[in-house]
Amino acid sequence: MWDTLPKQYVVARPLYSEESFALEHEKVYRQRKTMLNHVKQYFTCDAKRAKDAALSLLPVIGWLKIYRLKEWLLSDIVSGVSTGLVAVLQGLAYCLLASLPPWYGLFSAFFPVISYFFLGTSRHISVGPFPVLCLMIGSVVTRLVPDEGPPTNITGFEGLTRDEQRVLVASSVTFLTGIMQLAMGLLQVGFVVMYLSDTLVSGFTTAAAIHILVSQLKFVLGLQVPGLSGPFSIIYTLEIIFNKITSTNVCDVVISLVIMVVVFIVKELNDRFKSKLPVPIPIEVIMTVIACGISYALDFKTRYGIDVVGHIPKGYEPPMAPNLHVFQETAVEAFPMAIVGFAVAFSVAKVYSVKHDYTIDGNQELIAFGVSNIFGATFRSFAASTALSRTAVQESTGGKTQIAGLLSAVIVMIVTLAIGFLLEPLPKSVLGAVVIVNLKGMLMQFREIPYLWRRDKPDCVVWLGTCIAAILLGLDLGLAAGLGVELLSVVLRTQFPRCSLLANIKGTDIYKDRKDFIDPEGVRIFRIPSPIFFANIEFFRTKLVEAVGFNPLRVLRKRNKALRMIRKLLKLDQPTDFKDLPARIDWNAELPGNIIVPRVDLHSLILDFAAVSFLDISALKGLKTLLRELIRVEVEVYIVACDPYILEKLHDCCFFDAEVQPSMFFLTLHDAMLHIQEKHPQLAEKKFDYEKVKTTIFIH
Repeated sequence: MWDTLPKQYVVARPLYSEESFALEHEKVYRQRKTMLNHVKQYFTCDAKRAKDAALSLLPVIGWLKIYRLKEWLLSDIVSGVSTGLVAVLQGLAYCLLASLPPWYGLFSAFFPVISYFFLGTSRHISVGPFPVLCLMIGSVVTRLVPDEGPPTNITGFEGLTRDEQRVLVASSVTFLTGIMQLAMGLLQVGFVVMYLSDTLVSGFTTAAAIHILVSQLKFVLGLQVPGLSGPFSIIYTLEIIFNKITSTNVCDVVISLVIMVVVFIVKELNDRFKSKLPVPIPIEVIMTVIACGISYALDFKTRYGIDVVGHIPKGYEPPMAPNLHVFQETAVEAFPMAIVGFAVAFSVAKVYSVKHDYTIDGNQELIAFGVSNIFGATFRSFAASTALSRTAVQESTGGKTQIAGLLSAVIVMIVTLAIGFLLEPLPKSVLGAVVIVNLKGMLMQFREIPYLWRRDKPDCVVWLGTCIAAILLGLDLGLAAGLGVELLSVVLRTQFPRCSLLANIKGTDIYKDRKDFIDPEGVRIFRIPSPIFFANIEFFRTKLVEAVGFNPLRVLRKRNKALRMIRKLLKLDQPTDFKDLPARIDWNAELPGNIIVPRVDLHSLILDFAAVSFLDISALKGLKTLLRELIRVEVEVYIVACDPYILEKLHDCCFFDAEVQPSMFFLTLHDAMLHIQEKHPQLAEKKFDYEKVKTTIFIH
C-alpha cells in the first residue's frame, strides 16, 4: 500500500527574503586571495609540486607504474602489429592527399608516434596521418608549388626538385603547426577546442570527406589532374575530371572497383561479427599484398600504363630545418590545422578514456601533439593527428597502452628500412580505393541532418552552414565560416531567449509554464532563462511588457496626464481647501470627467532570476529603469533566486535607492509567492489554496 502512494517531504522554515536570511544566517568569513597571492602560489615550488609537474609532462611514467606485464603485453603486441600494418598502408594512401611522394607517409606514421608515447595522455589513440589534415596540407602544398607553372618565389627553393620543394613546404607548415599547438598547451588554452561543437566538427569532417573523395577520383580513374586549392577548387577539379573522362584508364577503374567492393564487404562483416572475431580481418593489407603481387607479375605499369608507387628509398633522411619564408606564407593555414588536428584527436581520445575509465588532459595533449609535429617535421613528416579507423583497430585488437602504438611504429620502421621495395609495384589506384572506402564513416554523417532538423534547428543550420562553406570555400575558410555561424547561433539564442510565464501547481511549491497551468489572479511570474546584458536588455523589456499586458511607461504618462486634468477640474469646480480629498487615487475606478487611463489589473510581479548568470552595466541601468516604472504604476516587484555574486554587484554599483530596495529580493519563488499571499489575503479566498502546500512555512 505504501509503495503506491507518492513520496512526500515536509520542510518547516521561516519565510525568507534575501535581507531576512542574511540577518538570521551570518556568512562565514572568507579571506579572498589577491592577485599577488595567486602569483606567489603559481611560482611556489616544493617536492610534491615538482613530482606532479614531472608526472603531468611525462604521463608515460604514470601508466608504466601500473602496467600489468603478464595481462597486457601480449595484447599490446598483437595490437601493435595489426595497427602497424594498417599504418603502413594508410601512410602511403594519405600521403597522396598531401600531394607528396607516398613514402613520406611512412615518416608521418613513425616519428610522431615516438614523441606521443612519452608525452600523450591517451593510451589508445593511434597517432599518425589523418586524411583531413593531409588534405589541408595538400592545399597549401599545391598553392605554393602547383602541378603546372612555376612555384611561389620562396627563398630556399633554389636547386630543389618539385617534390623536394613540396616536402619542404609540408614539413615547414607542420613545424609551424607544432609550434602553435605547443604554445597553446604551455599557455593552458586547451579549452579553445570547446568552441568546436560536435555539430560543427561533424559538418566539417563531412565536407572534408567530399574533398577527399574528389581528390582521389584522379587515381581511381587514372587521370592526370592538377592539384588545385582555394575557394571553389572542388568545382574546378570536377570540371577538369569531366572534361578528361574519355581518357579514363579502364584497368585502374576495374582494380579500384574490385578493391572497394571487397574491402567494403569484409569491413561490414568485421563490424557485424566483431564479438566473435579475435581480431578484425586486415582486409586492406591483404588486398594491398595481392594487388602488389598481381601488378608485379603482370607488369601493370608498362602493359596498361598504370601509375604505381614507384621507387621507395631505404632508410631515413637527415634532419632538416624549416623554411622561415614558408612560415610567413602559411601562417593563416597553419592555425586551423593546429586546431583541427588537436580537436579530432582529443575527441577520439575522450571517447576511449571514458570507455576505459581514465582521464586525459587537454593541455598536455596539445603539448604532446605540438612536440610530435615539431619532431616529425624535422625528419620530413607532415602534420599528425589520429585516424578514427586506425585507432579503432588499435583498441579492438586488444591494445591497452601506447606500447601498442610504439610497436606499430616499429612495424613502419621495418618497412621503411628493409621491405619497402616490395610496395614499389603497388598501383596508386589501390591506395585511392582504400582511402575512399575508409570515408564511409565520415560520409554517413549526412544521416544526422534529419535528426538535427527535428531536434534542434539552429544546430542543423550550423551543420549545413559549416559543411557547405567548407565544400565550396575550402577547409580553412570553411572552418572559419562554420565557427562564425556557430557563434552567431549562440549569440542569437542568448540575445533572444525563450522567456516564459510560470504558474503554481496547486497545493505544492512547484511552478511550471503558465501555458499548461492556471496562475493566481493579479500576479505574474516571469522567468528569464539567460544572462541579461547590453544586447538583450531591450528584448527582455519587450517580452516583460508583453507578459504583464501593459507598458508601464505609457501607463505612467497617461496617469500623469490624467492627474493634471483632475487637478484642473478641481481648481475650476471645487474650493481651494483639498484636505478632505483622497491622497491616493484608485486608477482602476471610474474617474471624473470621462477621463480614461489604461487599466492595470496586476498588483505583483515576480522575476525569476534562477537562470541569470550575469548582468552587465547596461543591463543594470535598463533593469533599474524598468523596475522604477513598474513601481511607479503601483506594481510590487519581487526578484527571486538571484545569484549571490549578482546581488553583490548590485550593491557595489549603487543599484538600490528609495524606490528600488533590497527588500524586493527573495530566496525562492515560493517565498515571494507566500509573501504576496500574506500581503494580499484575497488570493487565498479565490481559487488557490496556499495553506495546503506540502512545504510548511511559518511566516514571521
